[in-house]
Amino acid sequence: MAESREWAPPAPATVAWPAPAAAQMSLNDVGGFDWDLDRDRLHLDERALRTVDLRPEDFDGDPKALFSRLSPDEATDVTAAITQALGEGRSSFLAFGRLTRGDGRRGWVRFQGRIVRDETGRANRVIGLVSDATDELAQAAECLRADEDRPAESNLVMEVTASLAQAVTVRDVTAALTGNPRLDRLGIASLFLGQVEAGRVHVVSDAKADSWVPSLQYTRIEDEFPMSEVVRTLVPRFITSGEEFARRYPELWPHIEPLGASAAAYLPLIAQGKPIGALGLLYRHKQGFSPQERHLLIALSGSIAQSLQRAILFDQEHDIAQGLQTAMLPRTIPRIPGTEIAVRYRSARLARDIGGDWYDVVAMPGGRVAVIIGDVQGHDTHATAVMGQLRIALRAYAGEGHPPASVMARASAFLYELDTDRFATCLYAQVDPATGSALLVRAGHIDPLVRQSDGTVRVLPTAGGLPLGLSAQFGRPDYPVTPAELGPGDTLLMFSDGLVERPGADLDVGVRRLSGALCEGPREVPALADHLTAVMGEQATDDDMALLLLRRDSDASPHPPHRLHRHIAPGDPQALSEARALVRDAMAGWGLRDRVDEAELAAGELITNALVHTDGGALLTLRMLPDPSLAHATPDVTRRLRIEVHDLAANWPRRRQPGEREVSGRGLLLVDRLADAWGVEPHGSGKAVWCEFRDRRSGTEPVRH
Repeated sequence: MAESREWAPPAPATVAWPAPAAAQMSLNDVGGFDWDLDRDRLHLDERALRTVDLRPEDFDGDPKALFSRLSPDEATDVTAAITQALGEGRSSFLAFGRLTRGDGRRGWVRFQGRIVRDETGRANRVIGLVSDATDELAQAAECLRADEDRPAESNLVMEVTASLAQAVTVRDVTAALTGNPRLDRLGIASLFLGQVEAGRVHVVSDAKADSWVPSLQYTRIEDEFPMSEVVRTLVPRFITSGEEFARRYPELWPHIEPLGASAAAYLPLIAQGKPIGALGLLYRHKQGFSPQERHLLIALSGSIAQSLQRAILFDQEHDIAQGLQTAMLPRTIPRIPGTEIAVRYRSARLARDIGGDWYDVVAMPGGRVAVIIGDVQGHDTHATAVMGQLRIALRAYAGEGHPPASVMARASAFLYELDTDRFATCLYAQVDPATGSALLVRAGHIDPLVRQSDGTVRVLPTAGGLPLGLSAQFGRPDYPVTPAELGPGDTLLMFSDGLVERPGADLDVGVRRLSGALCEGPREVPALADHLTAVMGEQATDDDMALLLLRRDSDASPHPPHRLHRHIAPGDPQALSEARALVRDAMAGWGLRDRVDEAELAAGELITNALVHTDGGALLTLRMLPDPSLAHATPDVTRRLRIEVHDLAANWPRRRQPGEREVSGRGLLLVDRLADAWGVEPHGSGKAVWCEFRDRRSGTEPVRH
């Protein structure tokens, strides 16, 4: 602020009322000037000379003598203001100039003049006033600063209230408070937000990391701390000095003193008449709070309280919704030999948008695996409940060994019979890790992606049917099956639309973005799942999302796959002998001569049982599979022969102990003794009885194909 100068005008003579203009100017130390533009002569009266710090004997009427008293920049500004007024034809001007007086003091001078023109409109004189404006400008500056400070407080309330309107979670509320840049400009050293939890005050946010005190994160409401006090009494607490702070809260002051706080405001956060938290503000270089400041801070606490209550309710609802969703999803994913599988699920951004997205992995007979991804229509708890029931049904149908198309048809009928108005999209894939063969069925879902072992990514086009529930409703239960092949090291990606769909954007854009992320992602399946979730989750979405990755191990099949089929018609006398010959020739070709007799006899018993105890025919399947239990051995010995006999009968064979004179009942006893393993598995509408023979060779004999 410029230093003011003391001045006492001379005692005037008796002044009549109203006072003449000369007396008014004299009493207020306002001088006058008359500038003859034609002669370029300037007259300054006594008061004007004193204002610009000139003695009468030092001024000869040259305008340059006046402007010499100003700094060069100020003189230029004043002359420019006069010149501009003359050039624009205005009748007056106003300018301020700064000068340094003889005693070293700096001040401001106000020049205000009227431009006089002749009958032609040409300016020939300027008549005006000269006065000291130092105190005037200083007071104006203080008023401006005060005006700026008051809106700053008001603007803080408005800005925070506006940002709180967008806050959804408690984390959003704290971010709206701690992320406001006005905190530093208002001298706020730190901001604390506390939340009432089970009789304690939990400090959930602090605007300054260096003021975080872990030991004070939780305090009891009965404790003598300012936040506890305002929650307990519901009365704001304003502290106007460090001494007062130290006296009232000696336990807290050692943590506050390093922050340089000279004042503090602690405000209860009250919603619906109950305290839900507290707000603490620490100030630097502040000694008190005006009534207006207190009212503004109380208003701010009201806005924060409403937003905090809304956020607390949201977080509670979100936790419940997420817990329900998580409970409906599989707790663990089975380990399938020859594969690496990873799943990820992310709930929607808004609690009300709990959805029906799900995934599942089902271990199937013969080392196969069924992987499922789906999405029930809707974003509410009803959709989640339907999802849970549908997932269990699909899992049961897949575990029973039904073909993929039958699994989907049965699931669609199940959903339709639930008597709900919801439908579901689903993608089902049955994969044999040993051979890489896959059967896919799609019910209104998005096509999967495949990242091949060389890193290239392609869409796997899959024939589709109606969504589950709708196909049964409209009498179209058939689902086409798409065969595919996964090479060693290939990765199958199945996902729900929440991963790629964004409001206002084309779905293909999201799929292309996902393809790029899949191509650039890490090789390890869990890391790749995290990468896809992070990349695709960068853009906010109101939908939940699920993804499933299945990679076939590069060493899942060390030898080319072998599979042979032979249908055996009922009542065909040659069928059994031809089946035996098929087993013998196949094993000889596959280099398993040492177990030919055992396998031929076991296959014959299984086929005979099927023909004798069922009404229809049977299907014999021979397969060479890798043996995961011998993965440490040499490649030549990590093989096993699997013999399967399929029939359409629902009754299962059982092993029994026949009497000495009984002719039947010894078939399964022979199979149990000859084979390394055997069993019965459901297979669609029938069953499959199987047995396996391991390659017992030492590994030195070359394999013949």
